[in-house]
Amino acid sequence: MIRVKLLIFFLLLLFLSLWLALFNLEVLQGAKFRELSKKNCIRLLPQQGARGNIIDRKGRIMVGNKLSYDVMILPQNNTDAEQSLNKVAGILGVNTETMAQTYRKGYFASSVPVTVARNIDIKKAIMLEELKPELPAVIIQSNPVRNYPYGKLACHVFGYLGEIDRWRLTKMADYGYKTKDMVGFGGVEEVYDYYLRQDEGGLSMEVDHRGRFKRVLGFEPPTNGVDIQLTIDLEIQKIAEEALGGHKGCVIIMEPNTGEIIAMTSNPDFNPSVFLERSGGSLSGILNNPDAPLINRAISGAYPAGSVFKLIVATAALETKKINSSTTFLCQGKLMVGRKEFLCWNTHGLQNLPMAIAHSCNVFFYRTGLLAGAQAIHDYAIRLGFSKPTGFELPNEAGGFIPSPLWYKLNKFRKWYDGDTANLSIGQGYVSVTPLQITRMMAVFANAGNVVRPYIVKAIGNKDISFSQRKSTHLNLKDTTIGYIRDGLRKVITDEGGTGNVLGGLPVAVAGKTGTAQAPPGMAHAWFVGFFPYQNPKFVMCVFLEHGGPGYYSCVVAKQIIEGMVAGGLI
Repeated sequence: MIRVKLLIFFLLLLFLSLWLALFNLEVLQGAKFRELSKKNCIRLLPQQGARGNIIDRKGRIMVGNKLSYDVMILPQNNTDAEQSLNKVAGILGVNTETMAQTYRKGYFASSVPVTVARNIDIKKAIMLEELKPELPAVIIQSNPVRNYPYGKLACHVFGYLGEIDRWRLTKMADYGYKTKDMVGFGGVEEVYDYYLRQDEGGLSMEVDHRGRFKRVLGFEPPTNGVDIQLTIDLEIQKIAEEALGGHKGCVIIMEPNTGEIIAMTSNPDFNPSVFLERSGGSLSGILNNPDAPLINRAISGAYPAGSVFKLIVATAALETKKINSSTTFLCQGKLMVGRKEFLCWNTHGLQNLPMAIAHSCNVFFYRTGLLAGAQAIHDYAIRLGFSKPTGFELPNEAGGFIPSPLWYKLNKFRKWYDGDTANLSIGQGYVSVTPLQITRMMAVFANAGNVVRPYIVKAIGNKDISFSQRKSTHLNLKDTTIGYIRDGLRKVITDEGGTGNVLGGLPVAVAGKTGTAQAPPGMAHAWFVGFFPYQNPKFVMCVFLEHGGPGYYSCVVAKQIIEGMVAGGLI
């Protein structure tokens, strides 16, 4: 009898517990679970928009998008899904088990399609679409993906796309970025990623408690990114890259009055599409290349200036009245400074300033530098834009360095000697500059004394921002200073003994300066920087060949570029 009572008591207690649990679910937490139920019955099928195009100054697409076709399986019916996998694998020529593993790995819910193949050939996409009656579980979805129609062209200007890293995600989560997003790395893709990136849209649908499709609730169309227009000229960019060829180095072509970059190329280069395809071998080949193809040598490489630095020495000496148009020095191939012998690359005889620029006479500039003094040379180098970044938009711009007597005292713990001044006067020692800084310096002599700020973005969407980009500083240099130096720059090309006379036979008048910068233990760096046409300059050009030998070789590349521009009617 006692056992029966205990059993009845236990059953009553069990029913009471069940009733309390139901009361809790239905009454106390009913509203919460009803809300969760509503959320659980809605599924979202995302659709990607297209990333903004990158176009040249004339509106031609340099980086765009193409359609990629993905195969998706809707797992509403397990039997249909299994049959679809087998047929799809056969059409695509993929191992069935491999595709089945991809399907199982990507499965989330019966109403959410699983992507089993990406970026398939358009012919196979059409074939699968035609078999739609036989394969109701198969969905062919088109997605826009980044396309580089010119391959490696201007790759350092554009940058590349990759999956967002943790550092960027931490910084940009508040701006709508999330895990797995594709974002820009380097170049325009990184700096203007906020404008270029697309907004995701998608299809909202209702499913039942088993996850089966019931009806479409709504559709939010994706939003494409904003186009970015550059100051780059596609045709000139092609000519510059072709002329640079396999040389390690860079070419910059800039409009001297505004600072617009017309062409910018760096070599070794890379194909940005490799980062999208994530091809292991090709990607590791780029990342492990000792020649560092990801570095934009035009803005991130800092090098000894060599003889192109002599223009700064000439400016400092003329402005401080240490020399003038009638100043001459005798070059006998060497000069004793203290107890050390400083050499010239040739014996030039009696030289004035224009002749010394034309012949790149070291002895003339040793003497000129000693007269002007190290501090004045340093100060005028700073005024001409050295030892600090130019303010260019692209990331990772180097600032370079110009030493001074005070820096020596604070960092080298010794005084500055005349030998240091002699070394500084020919752009050697601790001097380091970027090709973009050298280009900007030459623009000062092309535009009659203005230091411009280089820029490469002309418009964002329909908004022209070029006028806000144009910033310059007038140096108040004497007309005679600019005139004497310009005369020398022209003689570099026209004189029989000029170091750049290989450019003398062109149909357009060129002025410029060569440089051969010692860079042991390798060969010297080769420089040429100039402007053309001489009377009304439209272009400033810098050709830099890393360990390329004498400056003559940079002149050869410059000649090929100018000839190409003339042939194309671009000058």
